[in-house]
Amino acid sequence: MQIEVLKSKIHRVKVTGADLNYIGSITIDIALMEAANIIEGEKVSIVNINNGERFETYAIPGPRNSGEITLNGPAARRVQKDDIIIVITYALMDFEEAKTFSPWIIFPNEENNSLT
Repeated sequence: MQIEVLKSKIHRVKVTGADLNYIGSITIDIALMEAANIIEGEKVSIVNINNGERFETYAIPGPRNSGEITLNGPAARRVQKDDIIIVITYALMDFEEAKTFSPWIIFPNEENNSLT
């Protein structure tokens, strides 16, 4: 049996921008993506702490150590600059493997989205 489990989480980062006219996705500082083991193009779930919105898009890398978290395209309508969000990914795996799997969870500084 295969089940879907938490793979990665960037817990509580501040939205730095919302670009409605971009094609789509979420731009995430590549340092945060690497720390959370999220790759370019990976499907991500976004939870907006400020307004309760939940939606899906895909990740694209932003400049390293910039703290950038920008929602692009239609997703830009679901956030405002300075909202706090959680970025989540999931993975399908065998039920027995899932019992011992440890997800990558990071807790950046939510003031500037840094890892320190």
